Amino acid sequence: MKIAFLEDDEMFAANITLWLEQVGHSVTWVRTGRDCIRALSEDRFDLCLLDWMLPDMSGPDVMASLKLKGTLPPVIFLTGRDAEEDVVQVIQAGADDYIVKPPSRSVLIARIHAVARRCSAQLRPDPVQDFGSLQVDFGNRKFELDGETIKLTEKETELALYFFGRVGMLLPRGHLIQVVWGTSPDIDTRTVDVHVSHLRSKLKLVPECGWRLTSVYRQGYRLEQVE
Repeated sequence: MKIAFLEDDEMFAANITLWLEQVGHSVTWVRTGRDCIRALSEDRFDLCLLDWMLPDMSGPDVMASLKLKGTLPPVIFLTGRDAEEDVVQVIQAGADDYIVKPPSRSVLIARIHAVARRCSAQLRPDPVQDFGSLQVDFGNRKFELDGETIKLTEKETELALYFFGRVGMLLPRGHLIQVVWGTSPDIDTRTVDVHVSHLRSKLKLVPECGWRLTSVYRQGYRLEQVE
């Protein structure tokens, strides 16, 4: 298998890479979240090993960004964080397994192979969800309003998919920049504001159409359905 391995500890990464290469896997090691996103946008991988705490962005944010871009292979978190709520958070967000450091060689390899088998047997398209007159096709990254396909730019699409996957949640601007513009660290926060304005207009995210996409002062944005 081709494995992308995101880990900022060079000595630990070298040891894990050696284990995996000894059993025939090809490993691409990257030390930052942005390098991981870039690598998976340029090549196809069969599995991704993600650390949580990184120099530039968190492992869960890396996973969210890859999912938005449609380049997310099966994911195993390999991290020192062992709190139950952390495990629940990333599994619910789409991770396939969670291993606490330091792993044993045999357990790590066995669980990588188990995830690969399970995911190859369960491949199926992402669901299409209806939100009133708006239909969101998460798998094909498409939006239809009253049966008509709405044309969005790539970043508008990723931002909209992220909002509709988290209806009711407050999403900080900085978090949105990390997830949607993850490979561009110097994005102006006004860029987010402009894209949000476009989404309001194109997808009719206004109260009279059953939606409210609001700016929360000095915090971020929240997409809510209006009763």
